[in-house]
Amino acid sequence: MIKAVLTIDDIASSNTPALVDYLVEKEIPVLMFAVGEHIEKYPENVAYALQHGMVVGNHSYSHPDFAEISYEEGIREIEKCEELLNDIYKEAGVERKYRPFRFPYGSKGGENKERYEQYFRDKGFSKLDDRKIAYPWWKETGLAKDIDTLWTFDFAEYQIRPDSGFTMDDVMKRVHDDKPESGGVLLEDGTYHIILMHDHEETLAMVPDYYKIMLEPVMENGVTFVRPEFL
Repeated sequence: MIKAVLTIDDIASSNTPALVDYLVEKEIPVLMFAVGEHIEKYPENVAYALQHGMVVGNHSYSHPDFAEISYEEGIREIEKCEELLNDIYKEAGVERKYRPFRFPYGSKGGENKERYEQYFRDKGFSKLDDRKIAYPWWKETGLAKDIDTLWTFDFAEYQIRPDSGFTMDDVMKRVHDDKPESGGVLLEDGTYHIILMHDHEETLAMVPDYYKIMLEPVMENGVTFVRPEFL
């Protein structure tokens, strides 16, 4: 058996309600990460996700590379998104039980990484329960101790763009890759994953229902999506 927590970055978009409806229909629990600017643009769609059982975490306000900005700028990015999330949870009538964070691009702040991790601890951010991830590199690189949420497998469907040369076939090659350059082998029996995909209108314009095309073969190949739990 293969178990995985599905995480979806960069909500919200105009398509978020349709995505949520699909996830509910397929009984796929999800941890979503919202960009503050997108909350401001589509507040009703973030509320829709919350009211349909999705956990929504912080993905910064404007999605910068945290290794390229100052620590003070990074804190402002985090806290501005926090304020928006607190407000949208209240407007949606949903209790905010968890406060996970994901760095944009998985870029953990460069030389400020440990300062951010301490900030997350001090401010009570939520760590996704990753204790079932058995890859040695997860512990060796310190990911098992970090409060922010990284991933073990990335669909990389965000690369599907005009003239990029990257297609859905490339995405599915990643799914079946048994020797990935980074991350873990997705379709390996007995593994536990944190999977990354995105809520992008640009991808949808090129591949309608792209998330269905990705998720259904994964489930057919033995992946069971489990509810995110927090430490």
